[in-house]
Amino acid sequence: MSYCRGVIFENLGENEQIIAKSVGEMLNCLNPEDFRCPISLELMMDPVTISTGQTYDRGSIQKWLKSGHLLCPKTGEKLQTSELVPNAALKKLIHQFCSDNGISISKSGRRSKELSKTITSPSPASKQAMKFLAQFLAARLTYGTDDQKNKAAYEIRLLTKSSIFNRSMIIEVGNVPPLLDLLTSTDANTQENAIAAILKLAKHSKGQKSIIEEGGLMLVISVLRRGLKIESRQIAAATIFYLSSVEKYRKLIGSKREGIPGLIELIKDGSMCGKKNAIAAIFGLLLYHRNHEKTLEAGIVPALIDLLSSTERSDLLADSLAVLACLAEKIDGSIAILQTSALSLIMGLLKSSISKAGKEYCASILASLCINGGDEVVSILAKEQTVMPSLYALVTDGSAHASKKARTLINLLQKFQESSSSNLAMASKFHKERFVQLE
Repeated sequence: MSYCRGVIFENLGENEQIIAKSVGEMLNCLNPEDFRCPISLELMMDPVTISTGQTYDRGSIQKWLKSGHLLCPKTGEKLQTSELVPNAALKKLIHQFCSDNGISISKSGRRSKELSKTITSPSPASKQAMKFLAQFLAARLTYGTDDQKNKAAYEIRLLTKSSIFNRSMIIEVGNVPPLLDLLTSTDANTQENAIAAILKLAKHSKGQKSIIEEGGLMLVISVLRRGLKIESRQIAAATIFYLSSVEKYRKLIGSKREGIPGLIELIKDGSMCGKKNAIAAIFGLLLYHRNHEKTLEAGIVPALIDLLSSTERSDLLADSLAVLACLAEKIDGSIAILQTSALSLIMGLLKSSISKAGKEYCASILASLCINGGDEVVSILAKEQTVMPSLYALVTDGSAHASKKARTLINLLQKFQESSSSNLAMASKFHKERFVQLE
């Protein structure tokens, strides 16, 4: 049915195409995206929420954590705790959805499907059908009219949402090169459909390799800088985030003249989603140490400080602070931060009602600034009476990592205060002895 849909509805007009999209979704039995686990892409029967606020199927996220991963699979944000909180409301909605659509649910002894099961085709017949469709779409992308190419890109955009197997097959038959060619299209919708399809394929290791080997990185960066729609630019940023998950690609992306500046430009001028994607991509690129200097030169610190100072920052606050914490670990990063108004801003955020993750990043930034900035920075923090209570609260209620950072900062402040008191006492004793001698 997938193959027939791809062929039958391929030549319909604009109004009929809208109907075809709806029919196509029903034929594919696509469930609402919020009901799918971002890791396995399967329906979540036991949804749980992690510390970043993202929800996954219990079996998938447990496997991710047991593999030693410390970042959220979807956002790239560092996990504050491995605690899994059951999402009862979502579970009820999913069960109701299954009941309404006649989907059988085993309520006892059911194990969540593992990631490996989503990679293989459920049957030889569906495997061959998917191969036929992928080959048909590759031909349309290569030899079709402009309209046919656009519709083929849109079809791939849909198919890659439904399973990892679809992604693998679409890559295998050679759809990546013609999709990359469409990134230079002068039609905004075609460009958006092509970059959205590339994004989905970039989540697969074979897709990442194909994009890089086919020279697609510069094309993705070009969309990031000069995309015809803001949606295309933000999708390009997300694509760079997934490519940066491979160590050797971080170096390659950082070496491209427009890569990092393009992400920072999106942080300044993009939509909320675009800003978030760009910040996540920057965080991934900073895992390669030589990208630190390039990121600083491109103006990441002023861009993030402006973002933190704005009124609409709640969704981006923790991510922005995470990048600053990473930069502050090096001396040049600390210097760049101290040259702005960031110190007072971060002290204010530490004592405000932001998330625990945000407070941890604030403590981490301040500790690095004190270590790299010396007594001048420590003295400013020591004068701020609200800093110590906030740090003690982190020691008590924060994660192990947050507690460690808070203790480090507390020790630095206490040593400075003891040293200052000792110097003051010595100065007082000196003046007293001098006075006695004069008498």
